[in-house]
Amino acid sequence: MEFAYIPSPSRGVVDLGPIPLRGYAFCIIIGVFVAVWLGNRRWIARGGRPGTVADISVWAVPFGLVGGRLYHVITDYQLYFSDGRDWVDAFKIWEGGLGIWGAIAFGAVGAWIGCRRRGIPLPAWADALAPGIAVAQAIGRWGNWFNQELYGKKTDLPWALKITSAEDGRVPGTYHPTFLYESLWCIGVAVLVIWADRRFKLGHGRAFALYVASYCVGRFWIEYMRVDDAHEFLGLRLNNWTALLVFVLAVVYFVVSARTRPGREEVVEPGAAEDKQLSGTGDAAADDTDSDAGDKATADATSGGDTKSPSMTKDLTKPKSTDAAADKG
Repeated sequence: MEFAYIPSPSRGVVDLGPIPLRGYAFCIIIGVFVAVWLGNRRWIARGGRPGTVADISVWAVPFGLVGGRLYHVITDYQLYFSDGRDWVDAFKIWEGGLGIWGAIAFGAVGAWIGCRRRGIPLPAWADALAPGIAVAQAIGRWGNWFNQELYGKKTDLPWALKITSAEDGRVPGTYHPTFLYESLWCIGVAVLVIWADRRFKLGHGRAFALYVASYCVGRFWIEYMRVDDAHEFLGLRLNNWTALLVFVLAVVYFVVSARTRPGREEVVEPGAAEDKQLSGTGDAAADDTDSDAGDKATADATSGGDTKSPSMTKDLTKPKSTDAAADKG
């Protein structure tokens, strides 16, 4: 007898007049905005200019979407090119189907192009974006909930996901909500990367490598729970092998980078420090002018009364600090 479960939406699309708003696409869009917002805060805290993260994301996001779709279509080609299937569906990205491995790989190519145009080191930019990417994945996974897809084995746990659709071979029932497991895991990964970056001052791509490695650990066991059709090799799903390989590569990079390039980049964006110094000088000059005017007005009003002591005047005219903000990541 079912006492509790997570309900599935009856439809994955909401019609806003003539415009259909698909839950899957909405989750992806929201995830991208959150990743850019958080990445921008971390980039500024590291000494970069505001807006640089968004500028480079203009390159990274389209490449990532194309790469994610290509990985999905190639690894699940039977969904689009087998008998009875329409190959045109391979282009319908809004209906679901993005492989994170292809998205990260192609997204990195786009980011490299954007960073090269701005004279920015890609590893530093990736470190700033790492937690935001994890949060974007956490949000994006809810798109699978809207589509009633990528769930796990049958279960009667109180947090089971109830599948009501019988399309594309689905069997209505209650299953492990693997979309929820991965969403929560990605939030944990983001928190881990932010903490480790603050504690150990990770640089030269190591924060990004930590994100990749820790995500792969969770993806391995979550992938093992899924029941959707997938290619297998030696008893493991293809994505399990991919997670193992990428995990090893990320760990090796982390270790080698820590030995060959310890510490964190002192300069992440050429010219950003000079911009902040010029901005700080202007603020300080304005403060000095306001302070002098205030002192004169006070002296006129008191008509020879007590004047401010030299120490107080010094405090009032002291320029504001132009030190870079502490890491808010």
